[in-house]
Amino acid sequence: MEGKGTLEAQIDQLLNVEKQMRLAGEVADTKKAVTDIMQLCFEAKDWKTLNEQILNLSKKRGQLKQAVTAMVQQAMHYIDETPDLDTRIELIKTLNNVSAGKIYVEIERARLIKKLAKIKEEQGLIAEAADLMQEVAVETFGAMAKTEKIAFILEQVRLCLDRQDYVRAQILSRKISPRVFNVDTSKEKKKPKEGDAVVGEAPADIPSLLELKRIYYELMIRYYSHNNEYLEICRCYKAIYEIPYIKENPAQWIPVLRKICWFLVLAPHDPMQSSLLNSTLEDKNLSEIPNFKLLLKQLVTMEVIQWTSLWNTYKDEFDNENKMLGGSLGAKAAEDLRQRIIEHNILVVSKYYSRITLKRLAELLCLSFKEAEKHLSDMVVSKALVAKIDRPMGVVCFQVAKDSNDILNSWSMNLEKLLDLVEKSCHQIHKETMVHKAALKV
Repeated sequence: MEGKGTLEAQIDQLLNVEKQMRLAGEVADTKKAVTDIMQLCFEAKDWKTLNEQILNLSKKRGQLKQAVTAMVQQAMHYIDETPDLDTRIELIKTLNNVSAGKIYVEIERARLIKKLAKIKEEQGLIAEAADLMQEVAVETFGAMAKTEKIAFILEQVRLCLDRQDYVRAQILSRKISPRVFNVDTSKEKKKPKEGDAVVGEAPADIPSLLELKRIYYELMIRYYSHNNEYLEICRCYKAIYEIPYIKENPAQWIPVLRKICWFLVLAPHDPMQSSLLNSTLEDKNLSEIPNFKLLLKQLVTMEVIQWTSLWNTYKDEFDNENKMLGGSLGAKAAEDLRQRIIEHNILVVSKYYSRITLKRLAELLCLSFKEAEKHLSDMVVSKALVAKIDRPMGVVCFQVAKDSNDILNSWSMNLEKLLDLVEKSCHQIHKETMVHKAALKV
């Protein structure tokens, strides 16, 4: 009791000093008085009094911004020193109330909410943690370091993915432009001009920009895996593969390159997939994993691939992906792989045949009559291929039907070419005749 009475007397004495300095507008002395009060409460381990004094000092008439900032920053150091979880949560909530709506302590408030969200997550309250984090729009904070902003948004995205809120995760992920990771960090920072907001340094626990790039693309892989968007997943792995510290370490880039190859094969055929496929084949590192180089070459080569022999060759590699970086390729991956091989084979057949019977097509694809017809129809519907099926005759026609205008234009162009050839021939004949006549005269 005596100790508590002494503490109250010391606080009252400092409060009188604080009032005099505050009314006199003495910034440095007001800050010192406020921080001394915080220090006294902390040394006495009187957490209840500390919370009361934080609220009391922040509500004083004409309280200086610098004093409130110093008080919040000082109290934040005490969070990790709290004896139990309830005291920690109480102190964080008190500091949140004080900093709410004050733009000069917005960074401190964001850090406090992040700490509180982490506690909620550890308690298993993922939804509450995600809701807390979404309250803060760090992208509007001019004084916050870029890496800290990115780390905060990535934490928001991660919590949304953990609670399976994929729509909000996509909205939040769009706040980060992938171009921000391509900035050269080795260049010297420009000195801020007069009037510009001073950007603070990021805390020591914030990862580097390259590490944040890896985290960002890993989260995007989780997002795209939800809808089995294989090409987007492949592009994310490609971006991870390009990170310098990963490309220098074979133990890290080999699993990533394996994933790139698998997702390229799983992705539906389109110009982007074709471009990525060819650029990956040109990568010298692919020779370190010859099986995958052969797999990609088979897709580029316009030849029919036998599904059973391909699956027997790569089944073990496919199953081994579960133990590799990023885990399994997805629940539908094996089924989708077969689908892609069938699509590749149909495209190959369309290159070599203008007309083919459905029976022969089914034989080439190693499918039943109905399955071949179904896969062909699906490709026509998705506009991956132009074909017509004559079901009574059982014939597939891969030629594009031309309308009357196209036929007329084609005929007109052919006629023009013919007339040009006739004119050139006449000119050459006339030239030869002239040369011959000149030779006779001599």
